[in-house]
Amino acid sequence: MGDGAQSRSARSVRSPQRRTSEERNAAIRAALEPLAPGERPAAVTVGAIVAGTLALANLVAYVAGLEIDGERPALAGMVVYEALLLAAAVGMWRARYWAVLGFEFMLGFLLVILALLLVRASDVLAVVVVLAIGVPAAWLFWKLVRAMARLQMPAPPRRGS
Repeated sequence: MGDGAQSRSARSVRSPQRRTSEERNAAIRAALEPLAPGERPAAVTVGAIVAGTLALANLVAYVAGLEIDGERPALAGMVVYEALLLAAAVGMWRARYWAVLGFEFMLGFLLVILALLLVRASDVLAVVVVLAIGVPAAWLFWKLVRAMARLQMPAPPRRGS
């Protein structure tokens, strides 16, 4: 038996520390518990509250006459953004996968913009403001990733049926 055959057989027996990523993913999936009827992960509840609060704050700011660089934001853009935030808030409150995914996209986009602003920050206040928004947004993004895994799991079988 040549050296190649021995090394192949040695690689086929994996130690617990040398599992493939698919094996680790399967182990994580096996440890997840499906949601009970009406259950909503805490991160999804927080996301729904954040999305609803942002929608309300944006609406209040617009009605109060908010100007950015001396100009009012376009009404069409504001309506679209409000609709997206409200859809995400309602959908997450109902524990819908699509809503969490959409809100995560919005958070990811925000994090990219904040990273670019952090690079351009010219004083300590700008850094503090970017980090004050970015750190909680990144934490929520990370927590929603794990919650999405539970949301897409099939419902547990009904007893007695």
